[in-house]
Amino acid sequence: MINEKTSKTCIEKGPLTDELLELMNKWFRAANYLSAGQLYLLENPLLKKPLTLDMIKKKIVGHWGTVPGQNFVFVHLNRIIKKYDLDLILLSGPGHGGNFYIANDYMDGSYSEVYPNISRDESGMQKLFKQFSFPGGVPSHCAPETPGSINEGGELGYGIAHAFGAVFDNPDLIAAVTVGDGEAETGPLATSWQSNKFLNAATDGAVLPILHLNGYKIANPTIFARMSKQELIDFFHGCGWEPYFVEGSDPMPMHRLMAETMDKVIERIHEIQKDARENGNTARPVWPMIVLRTPKGWTGPKVVDGQRIEDNFLAHQVPISMERVKSI
Repeated sequence: MINEKTSKTCIEKGPLTDELLELMNKWFRAANYLSAGQLYLLENPLLKKPLTLDMIKKKIVGHWGTVPGQNFVFVHLNRIIKKYDLDLILLSGPGHGGNFYIANDYMDGSYSEVYPNISRDESGMQKLFKQFSFPGGVPSHCAPETPGSINEGGELGYGIAHAFGAVFDNPDLIAAVTVGDGEAETGPLATSWQSNKFLNAATDGAVLPILHLNGYKIANPTIFARMSKQELIDFFHGCGWEPYFVEGSDPMPMHRLMAETMDKVIERIHEIQKDARENGNTARPVWPMIVLRTPKGWTGPKVVDGQRIEDNFLAHQVPISMERVKSI
């Protein structure tokens, strides 16, 4: 998220200004565009020419519904890494929404560093778009060749378990985990909430779960979406977590709320660790987590062919299918 203008002063270390939030929103919007472009475009990556059907992939393979929320989390983690000089990693199992991770890798330069042929210009962007879920290209999930990926993607449910494994006996590390609310219904993930019982604040790092509560899985509302806010609070209190809620659909107010909440949870983690390490407090703490409630397919098309797409299960995969489109 650093450019030439901001790198000299590291704006992220300063107060939470409107200027900083606008920069973060620009990153968010750009990442969303790059993610959507990977789904749809064969050429014309900057839409300099009128869009025609031959510029669009005939078969769209990949997911959209989770992607904007994942991009939102990514840019906010970047800010707190810089503000607090953190040793922090992001673990996410986006399934076939791997275009989100590739988009952010491309924007921060790490993708082109590994793959110089995918350059950070119009020609490289066209290659980036075309290769996604395309013969001879890259898969729709975070495969081993994706910079930053540690596991073959596809199967969901292991993010929190991996996060705890990363921070045991690693006292300076924070492992942030984006957990989809559909993913949360898997057996491994539902059990993994209990892993905080094994965490020693004096000798281990910390795990920061971010429940991405967008309401729907591939064909139905999720279990957590069927629960009231108080039920969610009670559930996570019972699992030993203190949930902080970030809820809304208007990007700019959401950026401010998310940034303020991120500050609170990081400072709370540091308080817990300081108490254990300097005061010898061995009582098991209640660790903070974030419940991020945004619409499914946030910022995407709201209605297509008379059907509600955004904030509906129909945004889970491809919001606009090209099979029935005759012309643009």
